[in-house]
Amino acid sequence: MRIVIAITGASGALYGQRLLDHLSCDSHEVHLVLSNYAHQVIREELPNGLTLDSRVTQHSLKSMNAPFASGSNPFDAMVIIPCTMGTLGRIAHGFSSDLLLRTADVMLKEKKQLILVPRETPLSLIHIKNFELLALAGASVIPANPSFYSHPQTVTDLVDTVVARVLDHLEIDQSLVPRWQEEQE
Repeated sequence: MRIVIAITGASGALYGQRLLDHLSCDSHEVHLVLSNYAHQVIREELPNGLTLDSRVTQHSLKSMNAPFASGSNPFDAMVIIPCTMGTLGRIAHGFSSDLLLRTADVMLKEKKQLILVPRETPLSLIHIKNFELLALAGASVIPANPSFYSHPQTVTDLVDTVVARVLDHLEIDQSLVPRWQEEQE
């Protein structure tokens, strides 16, 4: 698969890092776009910065020359993890003023997979209506709501319960967390 990962300025940079950790560049072409505020959140939450496979291609938010910025070369999937409500709202209403927003717009118009992982709470009616608009447009909204049935022991374990769901929706095999009622070895 050709996959674009975008990280925005919502708290939860670890979600993006863990997804990047579990996307094999041996099997997938992975590209990365960071919003302006993502840099600040990453500095705050990941003191050592993002750890990236050397084969992950990074793109400037201001560039519109990335291959996936055009409907003539859409990638297979885009995941925005974590996704701010501002980013989610701009996508829901068709704004495409930078590479991240333009790519999401392309994914929707080309009927490709767009996964948004919002982390903010509480939700206003505006947020919920934006979820509805995006769902109607074909996006998947997977809130960063961790599960507990796997008995997570660390923050990373909790984060991985969400990342596992994202990988499931991408149809990428994962063994981060056991399936519900799956026997553990």
